[in-house]
Amino acid sequence: MLSQLYIENVAVIEKAAIEFQKGFNILTGETGAGKSIIIDSIHGLLGERTSKDMIRAGAASAFVSGLFTDLSSHTLRKLEELGFSPEEDGSLLIQRTIQAEGKSVCRINGRPAAVSVLKELGRTLMSIHGQHESYHLLSPELHIHYIDECGGLQELVQEYREVYRQLKHIQSEIGAYARDEAEKLRRVDLLTYQIQELEQADLRENEKEELTARKTAMLHAEKIASALAGARAALDGDENTDGVLSVLTGITASLQDCQAYLPALDPVVQKLQELSYGLEDVSSSLREQEAQTEFDGAELLEIEARLDLLYRLSMKYGQTTEEMLAFLERCRQELDQIRHSEETLEQLNEAYEQWKEKAVSLAKTLSEKRKKTAEQFTKKVTDELRFLNMPGIVFYVEQERVPLYDGGCDKIQFLISVNPGEPAKPLAKIASGGELSRIMLAIQTVLSSHDDLDTMIFDEVDTGISGGAAQKVGRKLWEVSKYAQVICITHLAQIACLADRHFLIEKQVRDNKTYTQVVPLDTEHKMREIARMIGGEAITPLLLENAREMLEAAKQSKQ
Repeated sequence: MLSQLYIENVAVIEKAAIEFQKGFNILTGETGAGKSIIIDSIHGLLGERTSKDMIRAGAASAFVSGLFTDLSSHTLRKLEELGFSPEEDGSLLIQRTIQAEGKSVCRINGRPAAVSVLKELGRTLMSIHGQHESYHLLSPELHIHYIDECGGLQELVQEYREVYRQLKHIQSEIGAYARDEAEKLRRVDLLTYQIQELEQADLRENEKEELTARKTAMLHAEKIASALAGARAALDGDENTDGVLSVLTGITASLQDCQAYLPALDPVVQKLQELSYGLEDVSSSLREQEAQTEFDGAELLEIEARLDLLYRLSMKYGQTTEEMLAFLERCRQELDQIRHSEETLEQLNEAYEQWKEKAVSLAKTLSEKRKKTAEQFTKKVTDELRFLNMPGIVFYVEQERVPLYDGGCDKIQFLISVNPGEPAKPLAKIASGGELSRIMLAIQTVLSSHDDLDTMIFDEVDTGISGGAAQKVGRKLWEVSKYAQVICITHLAQIACLADRHFLIEKQVRDNKTYTQVVPLDTEHKMREIARMIGGEAITPLLLENAREMLEAAKQSKQ
């Protein structure tokens, strides 16, 4: 629910902080006091289009924030889906700044957010019902959802959707297999050629790297051979010169002869022997490397030809040998699928018929349950309309059979005939704002125990009514507030007296500037405001007594 609303520099509101509560919240005030500004501010908070014209004269920007608590499971799922999360205490803070140049900055729990995200999230938080609003209930695509909610059909709908998703998946696979025969043949020819080309190449993993290294060594064979020969000659010596090993062996032998006379030479002799062994290993490795550097020109030509083949294949099938081998495996799998497509297609068609039978059966069951729910829903809404002094209005639920889709086999929308003898029309085509507001209230009363919206705002739902009808509208609004938070702007005392929390919106002029403030009313001031709504500015003792009686009667009716 909306716990706190803060408005700054919006039109004539310099600063206003409103602490709403659960139940029935009422806002009243003189015409032009600024009630519509509050609705516009909430619209902006929910991601609706704003204008720089709403910024208070002389201010650089306007700011609106709303703190929502006791979030519904629907809102929590949407938050997660959008990549956000509630605060540690489970609350949600939405902020929006409208700048003079027309830009706006939005934040959700302190994190930047796009206006579209605000709008998507806002649909789960509250709905606004007024004479000129775009209501949730005016969207025919949502009507089927309301019927399912009222009938408790969510589990059946979910079961059907799982079956329908499987049906569409199999249908997609059938489409992939059931290609044009000529296209199949062309694809088989191409795959066969690609497989043969790659198989004949007899690729090995890391082959390209190994051949490149071998080629590099061959191109520098003379330099390598000279270096190896020089190093080995230095170690082993030749006919004319003793090598390092020979010299080291002589030194070691000479010192060994002295060990008996000087025991301290033992570690020195040991290190010299270790050096000799190590250098002998080095000499042996050099001889092995010399043997491997004996290249011939024919091998170099073969390596270059092989590398050229690998390069040409890599241009078509992948940069590395591993990528080319993976491409080969995919080709083999696709060719196998095509060659066995007739058998697979037959299996898929059998599976499709089985899933289709399940989907049709569930859709028919769902449709029958919707029909029964729609009849009950129609009766309840009609009863509510009669209670609200609208007996001439005919309401019914149109249920049309359509091809299977993810919602079943039904198209559902709510239709209204305002005057006897007139054909029923969709809710969106109802012209009268006052009638539409009460129709919305009647439908919302029926839906309120099933709807998952936390907050509902009714903007001047009392337009065009008075007396007993006003009392009934107030009663219905209060009943809805038992299931969800209700915020209502009204001009009628019959509705205002039922408030659980009453706010006065008043306008003042100071220093040639207009200011609007929102004041929560205690019992005494609430009574004075009710008296003003009954009789005007001149509040007499009789008006106060009438107001006291209305408040007492309202209190009794709520028990």
